[in-house]
Amino acid sequence: MVKKSFLWLLPLCTLLAACPFESTVPMEARPVEAVDSNLLGYWYGIVKDGSDYFGIEALEISPQSDSLYSIIRYGKAIKGDMVLPDTSLFTGYTSYIGDQRFMNVEGWINIEEIEKKKRVWRKQKVFYVSAFDKRNDTLDVKAVTESFSTKKFFNNPADFKQLLAEMLNRKHNVYDDQYSLKYRKIPKPIQIFPTR
Repeated sequence: MVKKSFLWLLPLCTLLAACPFESTVPMEARPVEAVDSNLLGYWYGIVKDGSDYFGIEALEISPQSDSLYSIIRYGKAIKGDMVLPDTSLFTGYTSYIGDQRFMNVEGWINIEEIEKKKRVWRKQKVFYVSAFDKRNDTLDVKAVTESFSTKKFFNNPADFKQLLAEMLNRKHNVYDDQYSLKYRKIPKPIQIFPTR
Protein backbone atom coordinates (compact mmCIF):
# COMPACT_ATOMS: atom_id res chain seq x y z
CA MET A 1 0.00 0.00 0.00
CA VAL A 2 1.32 3.44 -0.94
CA LYS A 3 0.18 6.84 0.31
CA LYS A 4 1.51 10.21 -0.81
CA SER A 5 1.95 13.26 1.37
CA PHE A 6 1.73 16.36 -0.80
CA LEU A 7 3.90 18.89 0.98
CA TRP A 8 2.81 22.04 -0.85
CA LEU A 9 -0.51 21.03 -2.36
CA LEU A 10 -2.25 20.09 0.86
CA PRO A 11 -4.31 23.28 1.15
CA LEU A 12 -6.26 22.73 -2.06
CA CYS A 13 -5.87 19.08 -2.97
CA THR A 14 -7.74 18.03 0.14
CA LEU A 15 -10.73 20.08 -1.01
CA LEU A 16 -10.73 19.74 -4.78
CA ALA A 17 -10.96 16.88 -7.21
CA ALA A 18 -8.10 18.11 -9.40
CA CYS A 19 -4.51 18.91 -8.53
CA PRO A 20 -1.49 20.07 -10.53
CA PHE A 21 0.06 17.40 -12.73
CA GLU A 22 2.82 15.59 -10.89
CA SER A 23 5.56 13.99 -12.97
CA THR A 24 8.73 12.02 -12.33
CA VAL A 25 10.39 13.98 -15.17
CA PRO A 26 10.39 17.73 -15.93
CA MET A 27 9.03 19.16 -19.19
CA GLU A 28 12.57 20.20 -20.18
CA ALA A 29 15.65 18.16 -19.29
CA ARG A 30 17.65 21.25 -18.30
CA PRO A 31 17.34 25.03 -18.19
CA VAL A 32 17.19 26.81 -21.54
CA GLU A 33 17.86 30.34 -20.30
CA ALA A 34 19.67 32.22 -17.58
CA VAL A 35 17.90 33.43 -14.46
CA ASP A 36 15.63 36.39 -15.26
CA SER A 37 16.25 39.10 -12.65
CA ASN A 38 12.70 40.39 -13.22
CA LEU A 39 11.34 37.22 -11.58
CA LEU A 40 13.39 37.63 -8.41
CA GLY A 41 11.82 38.97 -5.27
CA TYR A 42 8.80 38.52 -3.02
CA TRP A 43 5.47 37.89 -4.77
CA TYR A 44 2.27 38.17 -2.78
CA GLY A 45 -1.03 36.67 -3.89
CA ILE A 46 -4.41 35.71 -2.55
CA VAL A 47 -6.02 32.48 -3.67
CA LYS A 48 -9.12 33.20 -5.80
CA ASP A 49 -11.64 32.09 -3.21
CA GLY A 50 -10.35 34.78 -0.88
CA SER A 51 -11.64 33.03 2.22
CA ASP A 52 -9.39 32.32 5.16
CA TYR A 53 -9.98 28.61 4.54
CA PHE A 54 -7.92 28.80 1.36
CA GLY A 55 -5.67 31.48 2.77
CA ILE A 56 -2.93 33.76 1.64
CA GLU A 57 0.01 32.63 -0.43
CA ALA A 58 3.37 34.16 -1.30
CA LEU A 59 6.42 33.16 -3.34
CA GLU A 60 9.98 34.21 -2.64
CA ILE A 61 12.17 33.69 -5.70
CA SER A 62 15.95 34.02 -5.62
CA PRO A 63 18.80 32.77 -7.82
CA GLN A 64 20.28 29.41 -6.88
CA SER A 65 22.74 29.43 -9.81
CA ASP A 66 23.07 31.12 -13.20
CA SER A 67 20.06 29.21 -14.52
CA LEU A 68 18.26 27.81 -11.44
CA TYR A 69 15.80 29.52 -9.13
CA SER A 70 15.26 28.83 -5.45
CA ILE A 71 11.53 29.13 -4.71
CA ILE A 72 10.03 29.34 -1.24
CA ARG A 73 6.25 29.05 -1.10
CA TYR A 74 4.56 30.48 1.96
CA GLY A 75 0.96 29.46 2.48
CA LYS A 76 -1.45 27.59 4.70
CA ALA A 77 -2.13 23.90 5.08
CA ILE A 78 -5.38 22.37 6.27
CA LYS A 79 -5.23 19.60 8.85
CA GLY A 80 -8.65 18.53 10.01
CA ASP A 81 -10.39 21.67 11.21
CA MET A 82 -7.15 23.60 11.71
CA VAL A 83 -5.44 25.97 9.28
CA LEU A 84 -1.67 25.88 9.80
CA PRO A 85 1.25 27.85 8.33
CA ASP A 86 2.89 25.89 5.50
CA THR A 87 6.27 26.62 3.92
CA SER A 88 7.70 24.57 1.06
CA LEU A 89 11.05 24.75 -0.75
CA PHE A 90 11.51 24.16 -4.48
CA THR A 91 14.03 24.52 -7.27
CA GLY A 92 12.91 25.71 -10.68
CA TYR A 93 14.03 26.63 -14.17
CA THR A 94 12.34 28.02 -17.22
CA SER A 95 11.65 26.56 -20.64
CA TYR A 96 9.33 27.30 -23.56
CA ILE A 97 6.63 25.89 -25.77
CA GLY A 98 6.45 28.39 -28.60
CA ASP A 99 6.38 31.84 -27.02
CA GLN A 100 4.87 30.63 -23.75
CA ARG A 101 7.32 30.44 -20.87
CA PHE A 102 6.99 27.66 -18.31
CA MET A 103 8.58 27.01 -14.93
CA ASN A 104 9.72 23.45 -14.26
CA VAL A 105 9.40 23.14 -10.50
CA GLU A 106 11.24 20.39 -8.65
CA GLY A 107 9.94 19.33 -5.26
CA TRP A 108 9.71 16.32 -2.98
CA ILE A 109 6.82 14.26 -1.70
CA ASN A 110 6.74 11.73 1.09
CA ILE A 111 5.58 8.26 0.08
CA GLU A 112 4.17 6.02 2.79
CA GLU A 113 4.54 2.31 2.16
CA ILE A 114 3.57 -0.62 4.32
CA GLU A 115 6.33 -3.22 4.42
CA LYS A 116 5.98 -6.25 6.65
CA LYS A 117 3.18 -4.52 8.55
CA LYS A 118 5.41 -1.54 9.29
CA ARG A 119 4.94 1.99 8.03
CA VAL A 120 7.95 3.13 5.99
CA TRP A 121 8.40 6.65 4.60
CA ARG A 122 10.59 7.56 1.67
CA LYS A 123 11.07 10.78 -0.28
CA GLN A 124 10.50 10.96 -4.00
CA LYS A 125 11.46 13.77 -6.37
CA VAL A 126 8.57 15.12 -8.44
CA PHE A 127 8.11 17.91 -10.99
CA TYR A 128 5.28 20.35 -11.52
CA VAL A 129 4.95 22.60 -14.56
CA SER A 130 3.33 26.03 -14.64
CA ALA A 131 2.93 28.54 -17.42
CA PHE A 132 3.65 32.08 -16.33
CA ASP A 133 3.55 35.61 -17.63
CA LYS A 134 5.11 38.65 -15.98
CA ARG A 135 3.71 42.08 -16.66
CA ASN A 136 5.06 45.03 -14.69
CA ASP A 137 4.73 44.02 -11.02
CA THR A 138 2.25 41.17 -11.62
CA LEU A 139 3.06 37.49 -12.08
CA ASP A 140 0.29 35.33 -13.55
CA VAL A 141 0.89 31.62 -12.83
CA LYS A 142 -1.17 28.73 -14.28
CA ALA A 143 -0.39 25.18 -13.17
CA VAL A 144 -0.82 22.31 -15.61
CA THR A 145 -3.64 20.18 -14.21
CA GLU A 146 -3.44 16.46 -13.57
CA SER A 147 -6.36 15.91 -15.95
CA PHE A 148 -4.60 17.47 -18.97
CA SER A 149 -3.91 13.93 -20.23
CA THR A 150 -4.87 10.34 -19.55
CA LYS A 151 -1.17 9.48 -19.78
CA LYS A 152 0.22 9.77 -16.25
CA PHE A 153 3.86 8.72 -16.68
CA PHE A 154 6.52 9.89 -19.10
CA ASN A 155 9.83 8.17 -19.84
CA ASN A 156 11.62 11.39 -20.71
CA PRO A 157 11.07 15.17 -20.78
CA ALA A 158 10.72 15.25 -24.59
CA ASP A 159 7.60 13.03 -24.46
CA PHE A 160 6.05 15.20 -21.75
CA LYS A 161 6.79 18.42 -23.67
CA GLN A 162 5.52 17.00 -26.97
CA LEU A 163 2.16 15.96 -25.50
CA LEU A 164 1.73 19.29 -23.71
CA ALA A 165 2.56 21.17 -26.94
CA GLU A 166 0.04 19.06 -28.89
CA MET A 167 -2.69 19.78 -26.34
CA LEU A 168 -1.95 23.51 -26.45
CA ASN A 169 -1.94 23.50 -30.28
CA ARG A 170 -5.40 21.89 -30.19
CA LYS A 171 -6.53 24.73 -27.89
CA HIS A 172 -7.18 22.20 -25.13
CA ASN A 173 -7.32 23.82 -21.68
CA VAL A 174 -4.42 22.21 -19.83
CA TYR A 175 -4.61 24.50 -16.79
CA ASP A 176 -6.54 24.18 -13.56
CA ASP A 177 -8.49 27.39 -12.88
CA GLN A 178 -8.16 26.82 -9.14
CA TYR A 179 -4.37 26.98 -9.52
CA SER A 180 -4.35 30.06 -11.75
CA LEU A 181 -3.02 32.60 -9.31
CA LYS A 182 -1.90 36.18 -9.67
CA TYR A 183 0.92 37.54 -7.55
CA ARG A 184 1.99 41.12 -7.01
CA LYS A 185 5.62 42.00 -6.31
CA ILE A 186 6.00 43.74 -2.95
CA PRO A 187 8.86 44.35 -0.51
CA LYS A 188 9.34 41.30 1.69
CA PRO A 189 7.49 41.82 4.99
CA ILE A 190 9.62 42.11 8.11
CA GLN A 191 9.43 39.02 10.26
CA ILE A 192 7.53 39.85 13.44
CA PHE A 193 8.74 36.90 15.50
CA PRO A 194 12.43 35.97 15.48
CA THR A 195 13.41 32.49 14.34
CA ARG A 196 15.37 30.26 16.64
